[in-house]
Amino acid sequence: MADAPSPAPQISFDDFLKVDIRVGTIIEAEPFPEARKPAIKLKIDFGDPIGIKKSSAQITENHSAAELVGTQVLAVVNFPPRQIGPFMSEVLTLGVPDAEGKVMLIRPDRAVPKGGRLY
Repeated sequence: MADAPSPAPQISFDDFLKVDIRVGTIIEAEPFPEARKPAIKLKIDFGDPIGIKKSSAQITENHSAAELVGTQVLAVVNFPPRQIGPFMSEVLTLGVPDAEGKVMLIRPDRAVPKGGRLY
């Protein structure tokens, strides 16, 4: 992998608290062939009061749609929706680069309640 990017500028703790990162369970996953870059369409259940949200994730190098159902992931739930081709992505599913720079999902290492907020 190429060198890691430089750290982002410092922010205040109050700025960090504005980003709402929650855990949800993937309930549907399917290929997204219409996307410009290979992606998977996800439906993620965050429980009450957030509910089920959709996400387009460029994770095809390390993850298959078939393996993802039932997996818990972390996502930013308070960004505005974003149109990705014919699909409206409502949350940003989070990942980090592997040794080759391909996205690996960030997941809890054991089951946690849906909707839990990162802190």
